[in-house]
Amino acid sequence: MNVVDRIVVVTGGGSGIGRALCRRFADEGARTVIVVDQHTSARDVASGVAGEAVIADVGIEGDVTQLVQGVIDRHGRIDLFCSNAGIGGGEAGLETDGARWQDFWQVNVMAHVYAARAVLPSMLAAGGGYLLQTASAAGLLTQIGSAPYAVTKHAAVAFAEWLAITYGDRGIKVSCLCPQGVRTPMLEEASAVARNLLGESAIEPEVVADAVIEGLAAERFLILPHPEVAEYFKRKAADYDRWLRGMRRLQQRL
Repeated sequence: MNVVDRIVVVTGGGSGIGRALCRRFADEGARTVIVVDQHTSARDVASGVAGEAVIADVGIEGDVTQLVQGVIDRHGRIDLFCSNAGIGGGEAGLETDGARWQDFWQVNVMAHVYAARAVLPSMLAAGGGYLLQTASAAGLLTQIGSAPYAVTKHAAVAFAEWLAITYGDRGIKVSCLCPQGVRTPMLEEASAVARNLLGESAIEPEVVADAVIEGLAAERFLILPHPEVAEYFKRKAADYDRWLRGMRRLQQRL
């Protein structure tokens, strides 16, 4: 996909990767960029890209349905929906209570489900559309120290795969964005283990946006701003037990 003259929606667009995507899509010639966030920072980003701001909580299905219908009412269509919002946080293991697990599940998984459920009918009726789902390298590998993050990001990748398989022959393109460490507020708020593991190789959000533009142009399912993730993923698939042993050693060093 080339984003020139496209109607683009970006959730989590008020900061980090989402903000970089909004700015890059505008620079690439998108007709309109709709910046979605639960924080009013969406308005500042929208103002900077001559776009529109929508304040919404993507973990609430009604908010997502209203968002999609509002954009279609105003613009007639959505060409690219970037389901980008996500949450991280500090260390979280077996002690993490059910309410916190549900927070992760709603934003990191169900927000993707709500978006697809809301936007796919109009895309299918139009004969095509594009879904960009932001997951994480943790969805292909894992996240040492945070069970909810690792599990929900795996689920996000799985859902993106399911969408690509189910709707790929009906004109729907799907890409799954899986960065490793990115210099965003989410990384700053992560556990010390995650910061130690990801900090040295962390990249700027703008580098992620570059990878997204390239990946969309190639209509590639996996978009990996950190090329090394592809190699780690291959090693995992080639010898799962060896990979698990290596991850345990890495955990002991952190």
